[in-house]
Amino acid sequence: MRFQVLSIVGHAPHPLTGRLASAADRLQEVIETGVAAERLGFDAYAIGERHAGPFLSSSPTALLGALAARTRRIRLLTGVTVVAILDPVRVAEDYATLDQLSGGRIELVIGKGAEAGHFDLFGLDEARQWDLQKEKYELLRRLWREEGVDWEGEFRPALKGVTTVPRPFAGAPRVWHGSATSLNSPELAAQHGDPLFTANAVQPRAAYVRLIDHYRERFEAHGHDPARAYVGAGSGGLLIADTHEQAVARYKELYEARVRQSFKPHLVGRPGYNTPFTTIEDAIADGPQLIGSPQQIIDKILGYHAAYRHQLQSVTVDGFGLSAGEQVDTLQRFAEEVAPVVRRAAPSTLWS
Repeated sequence: MRFQVLSIVGHAPHPLTGRLASAADRLQEVIETGVAAERLGFDAYAIGERHAGPFLSSSPTALLGALAARTRRIRLLTGVTVVAILDPVRVAEDYATLDQLSGGRIELVIGKGAEAGHFDLFGLDEARQWDLQKEKYELLRRLWREEGVDWEGEFRPALKGVTTVPRPFAGAPRVWHGSATSLNSPELAAQHGDPLFTANAVQPRAAYVRLIDHYRERFEAHGHDPARAYVGAGSGGLLIADTHEQAVARYKELYEARVRQSFKPHLVGRPGYNTPFTTIEDAIADGPQLIGSPQQIIDKILGYHAAYRHQLQSVTVDGFGLSAGEQVDTLQRFAEEVAPVVRRAAPSTLWS
């Protein structure tokens, strides 16, 4: 198993105290956590992209550029790049620049995004989101793999003889397809032989198994080697204590206050937005959250692995209001007490 730390750079008041860090302090915290993740031996660090809601991740390229300058080994991913609302020419240029700056450590996770407001913000029809994503991704693929590209499509002006610069560091960066609720992303990933990154963040496990099983079936049907059907999985947040009882006592009020704070009444009934695991006991027992003792977290990740056969596990430590020091301490405990056991039990060829 490989391990990634993800931040979507949330910027909401603390769910219990109401304190809100300045934007500058919050962004610096994200950078320092990425530096710590490299020091602690994590394989990747990912930055989300949000253009609506209480987030500061509207410019992941800027944050990844800062991380590229402060790190040397760790892979730098997005989570996700909302390619459906972006110009593929600009995406090709920006991320190839980051790929050069980082020495080839950039990988994208693309998706339609988890906020409902960004299509209106960019003057796009949300009903066409999958058409937008497919066309723009397929153009991005060509721009990174070809020079002198001639292209015509529906959603942007035609191109004639275009070569984007800079070129990627050492060939086109790997692109994962973020998948949360729809079969569209698994289908597009399978068609192109790309890896899949399942959200594994809000819904019950069976919902994600359905997406992954469809992906693997279609991956092979498209003629790709099944051994290359890599899958990553998110998680609904990481909170570690010495025992189950200590985890409940320490984090119950915090977890349940965050659930109430993040509830989106206008999105009730739409899968992937509001967690059904509203108590910490539900989250520990059946949710995607990694909460509990180190052994409980080991068992849950290996349970995911039995269902998903995934190679990359993502964890998030800045979603519940932990201080910067508590976030790094949590990552250190995970790196020392959880990761080695899971790596031995579930070896992976990803990034070998």
